Amino acid sequence: MKTLRLKPGKERSMQRRHPWVFESAIARGGADSGETVRVESHDGAFLAWAAFSPVSKIRARAWSFVETQRIDAAFLASVCARAVNARGLFDLQSDGVRLIHGEADGLPGLIVDRYGSGPEGVLVAQFLSAGVERWKDALADALLAATGLTRLYERSDASGREREGLKPVTGWLRGEGPTEIAIREHGWTLSLDIATGHKTGFYLDQRDSRQRFAELAQHRRFRRVLNCFCYTGGFTVAALAGLKAAGALDGAELVSVDSSLPALERARANLALNGFEGQGIKAEFLDANVNTMLREFVDQGRTFDAIVLDPPKFAPTVAHAERAARAYKDINRLALKILEPGGVLLTFSCSGGISADLFHKIVASAGLDAGVDGYIAERLGAAPDHPMTIEFPEGEYLKGLVVVRKPL
Repeated sequence: MKTLRLKPGKERSMQRRHPWVFESAIARGGADSGETVRVESHDGAFLAWAAFSPVSKIRARAWSFVETQRIDAAFLASVCARAVNARGLFDLQSDGVRLIHGEADGLPGLIVDRYGSGPEGVLVAQFLSAGVERWKDALADALLAATGLTRLYERSDASGREREGLKPVTGWLRGEGPTEIAIREHGWTLSLDIATGHKTGFYLDQRDSRQRFAELAQHRRFRRVLNCFCYTGGFTVAALAGLKAAGALDGAELVSVDSSLPALERARANLALNGFEGQGIKAEFLDANVNTMLREFVDQGRTFDAIVLDPPKFAPTVAHAERAARAYKDINRLALKILEPGGVLLTFSCSGGISADLFHKIVASAGLDAGVDGYIAERLGAAPDHPMTIEFPEGEYLKGLVVVRKPL
């Protein structure tokens, strides 16, 4: 077994069961891509069994902190089964579920979502680290065994693979079939394509925030809703579901903005799928740059009483934080300018390089520049099937604020 020996003092994070070993922490040792290595402190004490990556700045990702543990297919199968079973602990109002969430579930670099229920369901997996890439076939078999499903589609085309020295891979890994799927979420239905959609096909992590937006729409009876970076219209459908529950659909205006025409076409289809056509609403779908569109709304004096800002990842790492902060500030400043007094802004950052505290400061600075003050009514995060653990705080990537603009 190959060994990594750490520099003095660099063992402390692993002693706290943090799963990462950075290149700068290693005194000597190495292995092939994805190979299991024994990680030791500078004096030879065992720390963990880990998967080695010769390219990534994260040189090793821990499989286990138990010295007697054998890292093999049986071990991986048990970890997969435990993670799948753990989803039963949460009240997940959807048949689209995150089953494996990387480090939080003891499988660093592996993301697995299930879409659909029963035998017709399908798994979609991203193998984003050298370790899970090396064990791909064993993991695929384990996942199908743990779920009772027969189909697994691979979406290993995220940018993280490049940092591991891995090429993008997509396609059926097990079984075959159509890639267009409809899932149930709370009281509505959403369609997606696992082959062409973002991430594994959809943003399951925003499930609970969409439900909260529906509740706010029902309570506040929004008349003018702006959904920025709308993707396939999840927040738009949620707003309409809330308005329908309040008996307030008639006369409502909803504007959904995205720079992807195919996403907008699916957003429009999702409204129809849920029966919202011909309900007295005015729904606009704008193929546009959000920043440009917000500036146009400011110039036009067009205002909204509910706005959602759910942009893509601006800062994948801390190194990108400064540039990302400027981008987040700009869109939030513009949104606050066109938010009616008493209106509600749901604003998000999915950037791992932006902490919750920094995001709050960015929004506060945006409000100052816009001349707008507001109440931080709530803090939002990823749904519980996208967990952050005690030992791995880096798992908190999705941050959201519910800001209510102070009345005049």
